[in-house]
Amino acid sequence: MHVLLLKEPREGDHSPDPYIQEMAVHGLQATLLPVLSFKFVSLETLTEKLFQPEKHGGLIFTSPRAVEAVKICLSDRIEEWEHSTKDKWNTKSVYVVGKATASLVRHLGLNPLGEDTGTAEVLSRVIIEREDTSIPPLFFPCGSIKREVLPTALRDNSVPLETLTVYQTTEHPDVEKNLSAYFAAQGPPACMAFFSPSGVNFCLSPLRRLAGERLTQIKFAAIGPTTRDAMQTEGLSVSCTAVKPTPQHLAEAISKALK
Repeated sequence: MHVLLLKEPREGDHSPDPYIQEMAVHGLQATLLPVLSFKFVSLETLTEKLFQPEKHGGLIFTSPRAVEAVKICLSDRIEEWEHSTKDKWNTKSVYVVGKATASLVRHLGLNPLGEDTGTAEVLSRVIIEREDTSIPPLFFPCGSIKREVLPTALRDNSVPLETLTVYQTTEHPDVEKNLSAYFAAQGPPACMAFFSPSGVNFCLSPLRRLAGERLTQIKFAAIGPTTRDAMQTEGLSVSCTAVKPTPQHLAEAISKALK
């Protein structure tokens, strides 16, 4: 059975996508179709913040793309980062959501906390429990359309926070063309998996045009509760949601839904 994964390939990584690999383990043939484009912004400001760890109480990363922005900033000052700055950050808390983000943070030489939290809501509770309200502000590099759940929770509990938008999210220019090509070659997939509310917003109109009455034949899967809620808001019937945002949990959920 065919599964269409509406997600981004891993930046700069030419190895097989772990979601495609895990679907194959469960006897599913998966195709990855990128639905989002990203533009990095405010990199000079980000660089300045990264090399002033003494002004912050810690770091927060809720997306791989934010970590990639950091990696770009470090490229010209990598020796300074390796020899002193990263160790200063490691005396503080470095919070993450999800294993993919945690893996990228480790590649920076940082020690992530919270990779099993799965959502910003859960991570915010972890931070509130761990942090004192008298610390310098936690630094949160994020995307242009981030949800306000985590910032709101921290501020409501008097945990200092400083945010900086470091990437902008837009629709991938070839979404409709790629969806059309897929449907022309394969017909409707047995299952379509969404990985973000933005992906839902950008894909839904062309998907409805292409699938027509066959839309009801497709099982819809969500990587997590936030994406599930966005899908349901748009009127999609969600067949399954991954317990955690990992390839293994999503593949297991889809496999059960298709039985």
